[in-house]
Amino acid sequence: MEVGQPSLDQLRVFLAVAEEGSFNRAAKRLGRAISVVSYAVTNLESQLGLSLFAREGSRSPVLTEAGRALLGEARMVAGDVDALLARARSLHAGLEPELSLTVDVMIPGEVLAAVLRGFQATFPSVALRLAVDALGAVAARVLDGSADIGIGGPVIAEHVGLERQAIGAVELVPVAAPDHPLALMASVPPGEARRHLQLVLSDRSVLTEGREFSVLASRNWRLADLGAKHVLLREGLGWGNMPLPMIADDLAVGMLVRLVLPENPQTSYPLSALWRRDIRPGPAAQWAIAEFEAKLRACPGTAAEI
Repeated sequence: MEVGQPSLDQLRVFLAVAEEGSFNRAAKRLGRAISVVSYAVTNLESQLGLSLFAREGSRSPVLTEAGRALLGEARMVAGDVDALLARARSLHAGLEPELSLTVDVMIPGEVLAAVLRGFQATFPSVALRLAVDALGAVAARVLDGSADIGIGGPVIAEHVGLERQAIGAVELVPVAAPDHPLALMASVPPGEARRHLQLVLSDRSVLTEGREFSVLASRNWRLADLGAKHVLLREGLGWGNMPLPMIADDLAVGMLVRLVLPENPQTSYPLSALWRRDIRPGPAAQWAIAEFEAKLRACPGTAAEI
Protein backbone atom coordinates (compact mmCIF):
# COMPACT_ATOMS: atom_id res chain seq x y z
CA MET A 1 0.00 0.00 0.00
CA GLU A 2 1.21 3.48 -0.86
CA VAL A 3 1.36 5.71 2.22
CA GLY A 4 0.28 9.32 1.85
CA GLN A 5 2.12 12.31 3.23
CA PRO A 6 0.41 13.77 6.32
CA SER A 7 0.39 17.48 7.01
CA LEU A 8 2.00 19.09 10.03
CA ASP A 9 -1.46 20.16 11.20
CA GLN A 10 -2.68 16.57 11.16
CA LEU A 11 0.30 15.47 13.24
CA ARG A 12 -0.34 18.25 15.78
CA VAL A 13 -3.98 17.18 16.09
CA PHE A 14 -2.88 13.55 16.52
CA LEU A 15 -0.48 14.60 19.29
CA ALA A 16 -3.11 16.72 21.03
CA VAL A 17 -5.64 13.86 21.12
CA ALA A 18 -3.00 11.37 22.32
CA GLU A 19 -1.72 13.70 25.03
CA GLU A 20 -5.14 14.89 26.21
CA GLY A 21 -6.77 11.45 25.98
CA SER A 22 -9.93 13.05 24.69
CA PHE A 23 -11.21 14.57 21.45
CA ASN A 24 -13.10 17.16 23.48
CA ARG A 25 -10.04 18.29 25.50
CA ALA A 26 -7.88 18.25 22.37
CA ALA A 27 -10.41 20.47 20.61
CA LYS A 28 -10.38 22.95 23.51
CA ARG A 29 -6.57 22.95 23.56
CA LEU A 30 -6.42 23.63 19.82
CA GLY A 31 -9.33 26.05 19.80
CA ARG A 32 -11.30 23.99 17.25
CA ALA A 33 -14.58 22.16 16.99
CA ILE A 34 -14.61 18.49 17.98
CA SER A 35 -15.78 17.57 14.48
CA VAL A 36 -12.74 19.29 12.96
CA VAL A 37 -10.38 17.39 15.29
CA SER A 38 -12.09 14.08 14.57
CA TYR A 39 -11.99 14.75 10.82
CA ALA A 40 -8.23 15.53 10.93
CA VAL A 41 -7.49 12.26 12.75
CA THR A 42 -9.67 10.27 10.34
CA ASN A 43 -7.88 11.79 7.34
CA LEU A 44 -4.48 11.06 8.92
CA GLU A 45 -5.44 7.43 9.50
CA SER A 46 -6.65 7.20 5.90
CA GLN A 47 -3.40 8.60 4.54
CA LEU A 48 -1.26 6.29 6.65
CA GLY A 49 -3.52 3.28 6.14
CA LEU A 50 -3.43 2.65 9.88
CA SER A 51 -5.84 2.89 12.78
CA LEU A 52 -4.25 5.18 15.37
CA PHE A 53 -6.97 5.14 18.03
CA ALA A 54 -9.31 2.38 19.23
CA ARG A 55 -12.66 4.11 19.68
CA GLU A 56 -15.03 1.18 20.05
CA GLY A 57 -16.21 0.29 23.53
CA SER A 58 -14.68 3.34 25.12
CA ARG A 59 -15.70 6.95 25.41
CA SER A 60 -12.02 7.95 25.39
CA PRO A 61 -9.72 7.33 22.42
CA VAL A 62 -7.01 4.78 23.21
CA LEU A 63 -3.83 4.55 21.15
CA THR A 64 -3.53 1.38 19.10
CA GLU A 65 -0.23 -0.42 18.76
CA ALA A 66 0.40 1.47 15.52
CA GLY A 67 -0.54 4.76 17.21
CA ARG A 68 1.94 4.15 20.01
CA ALA A 69 4.63 3.27 17.49
CA LEU A 70 4.13 6.50 15.54
CA LEU A 71 3.64 8.81 18.52
CA GLY A 72 7.36 9.36 19.13
CA GLU A 73 8.04 10.03 15.46
CA ALA A 74 5.22 12.56 15.34
CA ARG A 75 6.65 14.36 18.37
CA MET A 76 10.08 14.49 16.74
CA VAL A 77 8.68 15.97 13.52
CA ALA A 78 6.63 18.59 15.39
CA GLY A 79 9.59 19.41 17.62
CA ASP A 80 11.91 19.89 14.66
CA VAL A 81 9.42 22.22 12.99
CA ASP A 82 9.02 24.18 16.23
CA ALA A 83 12.81 24.57 16.42
CA LEU A 84 12.91 25.77 12.80
CA LEU A 85 10.18 28.34 13.46
CA ALA A 86 11.93 29.54 16.63
CA ARG A 87 15.19 29.96 14.69
CA ALA A 88 13.36 31.94 11.97
CA ARG A 89 11.74 34.21 14.58
CA SER A 90 15.16 34.75 16.17
CA LEU A 91 16.64 35.79 12.85
CA HIS A 92 13.83 38.27 12.34
CA ALA A 93 14.45 39.65 15.82
CA GLY A 94 18.19 40.08 15.21
CA LEU A 95 19.24 37.22 17.49
CA GLU A 96 22.33 35.28 16.46
CA PRO A 97 21.54 31.89 14.91
CA GLU A 98 24.78 30.58 16.43
CA LEU A 99 27.30 31.70 19.05
CA SER A 100 30.86 30.42 19.23
CA LEU A 101 32.36 30.90 22.68
CA THR A 102 35.87 30.23 23.96
CA VAL A 103 36.72 30.50 27.66
CA ASP A 104 39.91 30.45 29.68
CA VAL A 105 40.71 27.33 31.73
CA MET A 106 40.94 29.65 34.74
CA ILE A 107 37.16 30.18 34.71
CA PRO A 108 35.71 28.25 37.68
CA GLY A 109 33.76 25.21 36.54
CA GLU A 110 30.67 26.17 38.52
CA VAL A 111 30.64 29.61 36.86
CA LEU A 112 30.91 28.11 33.38
CA ALA A 113 28.21 25.54 34.08
CA ALA A 114 25.81 28.15 35.47
CA VAL A 115 26.24 30.43 32.46
CA LEU A 116 25.82 27.59 29.95
CA ARG A 117 22.73 26.27 31.74
CA GLY A 118 21.18 29.72 31.74
CA PHE A 119 22.10 30.26 28.09
CA GLN A 120 20.35 27.07 26.98
CA ALA A 121 17.22 28.06 28.88
CA THR A 122 17.22 31.68 27.63
CA PHE A 123 18.24 31.10 24.02
CA PRO A 124 17.04 27.61 23.03
CA SER A 125 17.14 28.53 19.34
CA VAL A 126 20.79 29.70 19.36
CA ALA A 127 23.30 26.95 18.59
CA LEU A 128 26.20 27.27 21.02
CA ARG A 129 29.73 26.08 20.21
CA LEU A 130 32.16 25.95 23.13
CA ALA A 131 35.94 25.70 23.39
CA VAL A 132 38.13 25.84 26.51
CA ASP A 133 41.64 27.25 25.99
CA ALA A 134 44.56 28.58 27.98
CA LEU A 135 46.12 32.01 28.10
CA GLY A 136 46.71 33.58 24.65
CA ALA A 137 44.82 30.84 22.80
CA VAL A 138 41.53 32.45 23.86
CA ALA A 139 42.34 35.71 22.10
CA ALA A 140 43.80 33.84 19.14
CA ARG A 141 40.46 32.11 18.50
CA VAL A 142 38.62 35.42 18.60
CA LEU A 143 41.09 37.09 16.25
CA ASP A 144 41.02 34.29 13.66
CA GLY A 145 37.21 34.23 13.70
CA SER A 146 36.76 30.73 15.11
CA ALA A 147 35.13 32.28 18.20
CA ASP A 148 32.66 35.15 18.33
CA ILE A 149 33.55 36.08 21.90
CA GLY A 150 36.17 34.96 24.37
CA ILE A 151 36.37 35.09 28.14
CA GLY A 152 40.08 35.25 28.81
CA GLY A 153 43.00 36.54 30.79
CA PRO A 154 45.28 39.55 30.46
CA VAL A 155 48.05 38.12 28.31
CA ILE A 156 46.83 39.46 24.98
CA ALA A 157 43.82 41.56 25.93
CA GLU A 158 45.33 44.82 24.65
CA HIS A 159 45.72 43.56 21.08
CA VAL A 160 44.88 46.24 18.52
CA GLY A 161 42.28 44.00 16.86
CA LEU A 162 40.31 43.34 20.04
CA GLU A 163 37.72 45.12 22.10
CA ARG A 164 37.82 44.29 25.80
CA GLN A 165 35.41 44.52 28.71
CA ALA A 166 36.78 43.68 32.15
CA ILE A 167 34.42 41.33 34.01
CA GLY A 168 36.35 40.18 37.10
CA ALA A 169 39.33 38.14 38.21
CA VAL A 170 40.28 34.76 39.65
CA GLU A 171 42.63 34.56 42.62
CA LEU A 172 45.78 32.51 41.99
CA VAL A 173 47.69 31.02 44.93
CA PRO A 174 50.99 29.11 45.13
CA VAL A 175 50.43 25.57 46.42
CA ALA A 176 52.16 22.24 46.91
CA ALA A 177 51.42 18.83 48.41
CA PRO A 178 51.75 18.69 52.21
CA ASP A 179 54.91 16.55 52.00
CA HIS A 180 56.64 18.83 49.48
CA PRO A 181 59.88 20.39 50.84
CA LEU A 182 58.49 23.92 50.53
CA ALA A 183 55.34 22.95 52.46
CA LEU A 184 57.44 21.43 55.28
CA MET A 185 59.42 24.63 55.88
CA ALA A 186 58.26 26.83 58.76
CA SER A 187 59.50 29.83 56.78
CA VAL A 188 60.57 29.74 53.16
CA PRO A 189 63.75 31.81 52.64
CA PRO A 190 64.07 34.13 49.63
CA GLY A 191 65.12 32.29 46.50
CA GLU A 192 64.24 28.83 47.86
CA ALA A 193 61.24 28.41 45.53
CA ARG A 194 63.56 28.85 42.54
CA ARG A 195 65.42 25.68 43.54
CA HIS A 196 62.33 23.48 43.29
CA LEU A 197 60.49 22.23 40.22
CA GLN A 198 57.64 24.56 39.26
CA LEU A 199 54.64 23.32 37.31
CA VAL A 200 53.61 25.96 34.79
CA LEU A 201 50.58 26.26 32.55
CA SER A 202 51.89 26.62 29.01
CA ASP A 203 50.54 28.82 26.26
CA ARG A 204 50.23 27.19 22.83
CA SER A 205 49.33 30.43 21.09
CA VAL A 206 51.87 32.00 18.73
CA LEU A 207 50.55 35.39 19.86
CA THR A 208 52.35 35.03 23.19
CA GLU A 209 55.12 32.62 22.21
CA GLY A 210 58.18 33.03 24.41
CA ARG A 211 56.47 35.09 27.12
CA GLU A 212 56.65 33.97 30.77
CA PHE A 213 53.76 34.23 33.21
CA SER A 214 54.52 33.96 36.96
CA VAL A 215 57.51 31.65 36.41
CA LEU A 216 60.07 31.78 39.25
CA ALA A 217 61.95 28.48 39.12
CA SER A 218 64.72 27.69 36.66
CA ARG A 219 63.44 24.10 36.52
CA ASN A 220 59.87 23.84 35.34
CA TRP A 221 57.48 21.52 33.59
CA ARG A 222 55.12 23.14 31.13
CA LEU A 223 51.62 21.69 30.90
CA ALA A 224 48.91 22.64 28.46
CA ASP A 225 46.24 21.02 30.68
CA LEU A 226 45.31 22.71 33.96
CA GLY A 227 43.71 19.47 35.16
CA ALA A 228 46.99 17.59 34.64
CA LYS A 229 48.84 20.30 36.55
CA HIS A 230 46.35 19.93 39.39
CA VAL A 231 46.94 16.16 39.58
CA LEU A 232 50.74 16.49 39.54
CA LEU A 233 50.64 19.11 42.29
CA ARG A 234 48.58 16.79 44.51
CA GLU A 235 51.09 14.01 43.81
CA GLY A 236 53.91 16.19 45.16
CA LEU A 237 55.84 16.47 41.90
CA GLY A 238 56.30 20.23 42.13
CA TRP A 239 54.77 23.50 43.23
CA GLY A 240 52.79 26.04 41.24
CA ASN A 241 50.07 28.66 41.10
CA MET A 242 46.47 27.50 40.85
CA PRO A 243 43.08 29.26 40.70
CA LEU A 244 41.66 29.26 44.23
CA PRO A 245 38.14 28.03 43.28
CA MET A 246 39.64 24.91 41.70
CA ILE A 247 41.70 23.91 44.76
CA ALA A 248 39.55 25.20 47.63
CA ASP A 249 38.42 21.68 48.56
CA ASP A 250 42.02 20.38 48.42
CA LEU A 251 43.12 23.11 50.82
CA ALA A 252 40.21 22.37 53.15
CA VAL A 253 41.08 18.66 53.48
CA GLY A 254 44.86 19.11 53.42
CA MET A 255 45.59 17.53 50.02
CA LEU A 256 47.32 20.77 49.06
CA VAL A 257 48.98 23.44 51.19
CA ARG A 258 49.02 27.15 50.48
CA LEU A 259 52.63 28.34 50.30
CA VAL A 260 53.81 31.60 51.81
CA LEU A 261 56.70 32.67 49.58
CA PRO A 262 58.76 35.84 50.08
CA GLU A 263 58.50 36.57 46.36
CA ASN A 264 54.72 36.70 46.86
CA PRO A 265 53.69 35.17 43.53
CA GLN A 266 50.09 35.15 44.71
CA THR A 267 48.16 37.23 42.25
CA SER A 268 44.80 37.78 40.70
CA TYR A 269 44.16 36.75 37.13
CA PRO A 270 42.07 39.48 35.48
CA LEU A 271 39.38 38.24 33.13
CA SER A 272 37.85 40.12 30.23
CA ALA A 273 35.27 39.55 27.57
CA LEU A 274 36.98 39.83 24.18
CA TRP A 275 35.60 40.33 20.70
CA ARG A 276 36.89 41.63 17.39
CA ARG A 277 36.60 45.34 16.81
CA ASP A 278 34.97 44.87 13.44
CA ILE A 279 32.14 42.72 14.86
CA ARG A 280 29.53 43.91 17.34
CA PRO A 281 28.30 41.27 19.84
CA GLY A 282 24.65 40.33 19.33
CA PRO A 283 21.97 39.95 22.02
CA ALA A 284 22.97 36.39 23.00
CA ALA A 285 26.66 37.33 23.21
CA GLN A 286 25.88 40.40 25.30
CA TRP A 287 23.77 38.27 27.64
CA ALA A 288 26.62 35.76 28.04
CA ILE A 289 29.12 38.52 28.86
CA ALA A 290 26.83 40.00 31.52
CA GLU A 291 26.18 36.56 33.02
CA PHE A 292 29.88 35.70 33.26
CA GLU A 293 30.46 38.99 35.09
CA ALA A 294 27.58 38.39 37.50
CA LYS A 295 28.55 34.77 38.22
CA LEU A 296 32.22 35.65 38.72
CA ARG A 297 31.30 38.32 41.27
CA ALA A 298 29.25 35.77 43.23
CA CYS A 299 31.82 32.94 43.12
CA PRO A 300 34.18 32.46 46.15
CA GLY A 301 37.83 32.84 45.20
CA THR A 302 37.17 35.47 42.56
CA ALA A 303 37.52 39.19 42.76
CA ALA A 304 36.01 42.06 40.81
CA GLU A 305 38.84 43.98 39.13
CA ILE A 306 36.92 46.41 36.99
